[in-house]
Amino acid sequence: MIRFEHVTKRYPDGTTAVEDLSFEVAEGELVTLVGPSGCGKTTTMKMVNRLIEPTSGRILLNGEDVSAADPVELRRRIGYVIQQVGLFPHKTVLENTATVPQLTGTPKAKARARAAELLELVGLDPAVFGSRYPEQLSGGQRQRVGVARALAADPPVLLMDEPFGAVDPVVRERLQNEFLALQKTVRKTILLVTHDLEEAVRLGDRIAVYGEGTIEQFARPAAVLGAPATDYVASFVGADRGLKRLAVTPVGEADLTAAADGEEPAATVALGASLREALAALLQQDAGRIGVTDPDSGALVGVLTPEGVHRALRRAEPPAA
Repeated sequence: MIRFEHVTKRYPDGTTAVEDLSFEVAEGELVTLVGPSGCGKTTTMKMVNRLIEPTSGRILLNGEDVSAADPVELRRRIGYVIQQVGLFPHKTVLENTATVPQLTGTPKAKARARAAELLELVGLDPAVFGSRYPEQLSGGQRQRVGVARALAADPPVLLMDEPFGAVDPVVRERLQNEFLALQKTVRKTILLVTHDLEEAVRLGDRIAVYGEGTIEQFARPAAVLGAPATDYVASFVGADRGLKRLAVTPVGEADLTAAADGEEPAATVALGASLREALAALLQQDAGRIGVTDPDSGALVGVLTPEGVHRALRRAEPPAA
């Protein structure tokens, strides 16, 4: 869906923001770009919708070279969410959300109906919040409106620049969880910029770890945490990367043992839950085992023990380079 081919951005003063980037984001994939300030991750993202023009190389969007597209039309086909949201203060929440569909020619009534659907999708009752103005919302609520507005024209691609960085940690975690649930429904192709490794690991199907204008490693979270490609990546992800792996490794059926006849564990987690969640439940149980249930039916499918956690981590461990 998004393909970078040897893309470089060099400014007139000789500063190189990014150099020779080549990577691809598959349709429906959420890729996080993570690294320290000034490493080029935001420049990378802004080149997709031509807010910044590359010096050399090509960026393809669904096979089309974005440099050949009209910038205004291109941006209308790409959702864009930024940290400060950028809502129009003089427009209501419903009007803000309906802005892009109306700009693309959707009749006003249809655009407002679409906006109401999206507000409900992001957890804001349009009957309650639709007539409010941005100043009447909390930071987390404004961020939800920003996501709804970016989705209003049903773009195939979503660009997100530190989207949850302006809210407190508790609200941030809740928004991350809600966004992951939303992504399961809408399945957009997403580039998300963050400086927070925990957020990158939690949200990304794959992670691009940036050094100085280059990608040091591009892989799934478990691979980045379990087998850093360079000393730089190892230093960036930190000495506690083994603990971070718990957050991105799911509980699978192969990790379970059979429940005893009539066994009803005191605590349960759903199949596919993270090992971090499962281990937290395990540590609170004297029995040293918890139940694992089918996420749809709620039926018990097995039990998880500390040995099962170890098997899961070994199963998820990337092969040695």
